[in-house]
Amino acid sequence: MTYEATISWLFEQFPAYHLQGVSAYKPSLDNIRALAAAFGNPEQELQFIHIAGTNGKGSTSNMLASILTENGQKTGLFTSPHIHDFTERIRVNGTCVDEEFVIRFCADIRSKTWEIEPSFFEITWLMALCYFKEQGCTIVVAETGLGGRLDATNIVSPLVSVITTISLDHTNILGNTRAAIAFEKAGIIKPSTPLVMGALDAEIEQVILRQAEVNKSKVTIASQLTDYPTSLIGYQRANFDTVMATIGELRLQGWNISQQDIESGIKNLRKNTGFIGRLEIVGNDPFIILDCAHNPEGITKTIESVQELQQGKLFILYGTSADKDIKAIEPLLPDDANYFLTVFRNPRSADLQQLKAAFGESAKKVHFYSDPILALDEMKRAASKEDTLLILGSFFLIGDFFEVFFA
Repeated sequence: MTYEATISWLFEQFPAYHLQGVSAYKPSLDNIRALAAAFGNPEQELQFIHIAGTNGKGSTSNMLASILTENGQKTGLFTSPHIHDFTERIRVNGTCVDEEFVIRFCADIRSKTWEIEPSFFEITWLMALCYFKEQGCTIVVAETGLGGRLDATNIVSPLVSVITTISLDHTNILGNTRAAIAFEKAGIIKPSTPLVMGALDAEIEQVILRQAEVNKSKVTIASQLTDYPTSLIGYQRANFDTVMATIGELRLQGWNISQQDIESGIKNLRKNTGFIGRLEIVGNDPFIILDCAHNPEGITKTIESVQELQQGKLFILYGTSADKDIKAIEPLLPDDANYFLTVFRNPRSADLQQLKAAFGESAKKVHFYSDPILALDEMKRAASKEDTLLILGSFFLIGDFFEVFFA
């Protein structure tokens, strides 16, 4: 099979959350344990940093992977979802997994008889583990897919566990209170394994600390720094606080990570990890910013960050998945911006009817589009060179603009 045919088979054969939503979620570790055992338990031969969180886990994962790459490590990085191509999910020192490996691995999966029905994510995570082992990775930075306790990545025994932030998201799966979601995220805490926490409020912090105490895990809470790399703006500075707390824990374990490694890691973030679409400036005259924030807390932080940088009037192109509470998000968006609301190409997109239901009675200046590229063209036409344009709402929406800004 060709790579294209293999990826089509992978998407079609196994339930994929990024296409199907909650029906693809497998709330158990039984499948991934059976899969890993069938392939020799590759996770037992690798070292990990394991990262969970509602927002910030992708940024934190990418920063850490880039710094470790600069440190001379052969660094595996597992993230999701991908923005443009499946191989983005699995990288070693910034290079995407080889297409030939994807073909070979999927052929191996097809050749076996399974008594289980694994998900797309479980197969992808197993693929990553096998690839990282084959490549001889000295460390792997692994981002959870959803939650933590029952996430497929949670079969690892990490050097450090990291929890970035916790807020209401995926409530139909993880629970409809912040405490319930915190309990799920805290499920990545392992016995006697250090835990690094981002800045969490008292309610959430107590849930995490209770689980850390049960596991006899040392806890480090990221503190706000006074000096940041100049390329980091807005909410990315809080993620960097978490990164530095994690680096501090690795240093205590004997990892010789220098200040130069850190500075070069942030400077070479895109090269070392392929990191895009998080509070990223992609244009000037007018000023254009991309961000994949998609839940209330993330969107609030993005708006606050953009307003710090804003020049002229603010124009927002927004698209979101159908399972998000759009009516709850609408009031969080500034009233004085101009809005270009769009459907994106992924089948999980909210349709025009949903967008109009959430924004139809709003006092905001709102325009609706069935095509994101047309929406961008119209937004550029409406704005002047002195204004600020923000593209916001989903990884899938950012993916629709890959060829516009990154190809």
